[in-house]
Amino acid sequence: MKVYLIGVGMGNPDTLTVGAKRAIEGSGLLIGGKRLLEPFAALDCEKRELVLADDIAAALAGAACDQASVLLSGDVGFYSGAAKLYDKLAGCDVEVIPGISSFAYFCAKLRTPWQDAALVSAHGREHNAVGVIQSSAKTFCITGGKTKVSDICRELAARGMGELPVAAGERLSYGDERIVRGTAEEMAGMEFGDLAVMLVENPRPTRPACGAPALPDGAFERGKAPMTKEEVRALAIAKLRIEPDHVVWDVGAGTGSVSVEAARAAFRGMVYAVEKSPDAIELLGRNRDALGAANVLVVEGSAPEALEGLPAPDRVFVGGSSGQMCAIVACAARKNPHVRICATAVTLETVADLMACLRDNGVQGADIVQVQVARASEAGDYHLMRAENPVHIVTFEPGGAR
Repeated sequence: MKVYLIGVGMGNPDTLTVGAKRAIEGSGLLIGGKRLLEPFAALDCEKRELVLADDIAAALAGAACDQASVLLSGDVGFYSGAAKLYDKLAGCDVEVIPGISSFAYFCAKLRTPWQDAALVSAHGREHNAVGVIQSSAKTFCITGGKTKVSDICRELAARGMGELPVAAGERLSYGDERIVRGTAEEMAGMEFGDLAVMLVENPRPTRPACGAPALPDGAFERGKAPMTKEEVRALAIAKLRIEPDHVVWDVGAGTGSVSVEAARAAFRGMVYAVEKSPDAIELLGRNRDALGAANVLVVEGSAPEALEGLPAPDRVFVGGSSGQMCAIVACAARKNPHVRICATAVTLETVADLMACLRDNGVQGADIVQVQVARASEAGDYHLMRAENPVHIVTFEPGGAR
């Protein structure tokens, strides 16, 4: 049997290719969802309203005709049901005919190229659309199900990205097509239906400039808040092994130097900067905004109480514990038994607290290093090395390494 897998694009038959129309008109059996079959109601052939791959394969196996067409929404290569059919139709002569995708059509309407756009489907599946938007210069997103255009716009506004330009479209290619432009904040209150699409541009995407922390201490506004210095910061971020989509806690965030570096590493994730000092919180926010770390959320409060309402962390950095190290570790481990924690200590008392915490939690094989940095300073025509305080960096996983 000759079987055509046809991407019908947005559903309007006017956007079908000539080859797709010819295949459909020559088929004795049409299979697809109700919406996709409706435009071909007048064709004199059998029609089966099916969407599951096993049901489609069974219908084709029992068909009496020698040519059939399976209609698939959108394009056949972007979250399409075609992928599940290839192996099930191994005994058929299968030909795939792609349709005009919604992102190609929408970008054409907007008169903008899409070769540089990140693509996300938030239609009925797990997604991190906002994470992709905050780390990409241009993002195309299909929405639907539990996630609407307004949901994504509201989250963008909540993360300080409400000014980003957004274009949204629904009923594409039909007579009642609707395309709206505005900022994320403006469109957070607008209503859009299922199967709407959106294009978001971000002139300042959060991305690591290289494979390691790269910001000098001078990039941060200092004030009176404590700051983890550049060399220690680089080692701490390296020890944490942060991945792009991780959730990170920075406890005792101070100026936010570690928060911003972690945000650049977790450029599709989220960093929760926990700080109790009002002055430091204001400074932290300014550093976040100045350095474009939109995925840093400032949390005012003391640990461990301020940690209880946060999502489970993949990584935790503790730069200041105020004597609550064990409680902080216990909270993080309860939310994620496989969390990876890195803590720094300057005073011997903090080192003692850390060692007691490791012992009480039965942690074996913690990575413990001491780092001492000396900086050159001018003394007339000469340079002297002036030592900074030694810093202990302790990295461990309370539940054991995976």
